[in-house]
Amino acid sequence: MLPTLDEEYGLREILPLIPRQELAKLGWQTDVWVIDGGSKDLSIEIAKKFDCKVIKQAGYGKGAAMRTGFNKFLSLNKDALVMLDADGTYDPTEIPKFVAKLKSNEVIIGDRLRGNIEPGAMTRMNYFGNHMLTWIASALYGVTTNDLCTGYWAFTKSAIAKLKLNSMRFEIEAEMYASCVKEKIMIKSIPINYRSRIGEAKLGSVVDGWIIFKKLLVRRIFSTPVEVITGKGNLDMD
Repeated sequence: MLPTLDEEYGLREILPLIPRQELAKLGWQTDVWVIDGGSKDLSIEIAKKFDCKVIKQAGYGKGAAMRTGFNKFLSLNKDALVMLDADGTYDPTEIPKFVAKLKSNEVIIGDRLRGNIEPGAMTRMNYFGNHMLTWIASALYGVTTNDLCTGYWAFTKSAIAKLKLNSMRFEIEAEMYASCVKEKIMIKSIPINYRSRIGEAKLGSVVDGWIIFKKLLVRRIFSTPVEVITGKGNLDMD
């Protein structure tokens, strides 16, 4: 699953690298979903060229895209879901490592901070901010995470069904971690490669970092989103 907004250059790079044949040898039937947030470039055309299913997201933002994909996934007879950003920063050839670990775990996250970060792929400010937010999350929730803001995750169906989310933007990964802790879903980290972004960055250093921090605090105090309490569902955006 690839949340996408104007990522034609990243898609051109990573879609040919998705290891469909290797996954088939491991017993997995693979579908590739592009969850699109209203791209104005060639993202949709490129996705279709590489035999991807294009799903129009409900709402606006990365969190909305991922929740759209999660809802779609839960409605189908699928066993596991791997999500990664479509900007070329993550290596699709590492997907088999994720699904292999799902045999004994519910959620796997790709750990950039203890993996191999390509020179120039992460600014010093972002590197410090990622470490700080990761440390804060581990301290607040009492469950160690190695890379709070990573965009490379794998889930079993049972794990996604337990998640309770209402994030709309880039704070979604922090909320997924918080929900995993609340629902006692065990997270396992594996080191990954992290590469330079292809195209213009959409994540701001300070503003988005503050939003992520606030989400951690809110979910620590109010462990269940109001949408769930009011009966509108866990992942739904209606």
